Amino acid sequence: MDIYVGNLAYATDDEGLRAAFAAYGEVTAARVVRDRMTGRSKGFGFVEMPNEEEANAAIAALNDAELDGRALHVNESQPKPREERPRRPFRDDRGGDFGDRPPRRGFGGGRGGYGGDRPPRRGGYGDRPRRGGGYRDEPRESTW
Repeated sequence: MDIYVGNLAYATDDEGLRAAFAAYGEVTAARVVRDRMTGRSKGFGFVEMPNEEEANAAIAALNDAELDGRALHVNESQPKPREERPRRPFRDDRGGDFGDRPPRRGFGGGRGGYGGDRPPRRGGYGDRPRRGGGYRDEPRESTW
């Protein structure tokens, strides 16, 4: 049975969690969930116990019990609800929809252009007029 353990102290590690539940039966896995970027505990974890009677005894005994200075919230783990997101339309391998839109055109044709009906793009920064920088007393004219 999978067991959710909430309100863990940030100092609690996997072994401390395993030791708290091992007093009530066999523990196959104990894991404190950590932030991917910082590695810091998120304050909750999961414990796996193969025997359901032992798991229920551990839940009853450890719910609202104190571990590392914090009162635990212990219950049977529930599956995470999946939110339904709208699906994107299917596109063919050329980038077009199978709908009323024509397929997109690639970045071909012309100097930096898009191809087709669009005018060519401007090149890099070399063709732009030079703009002054820094702090000046006089106002600057826009060159754009």
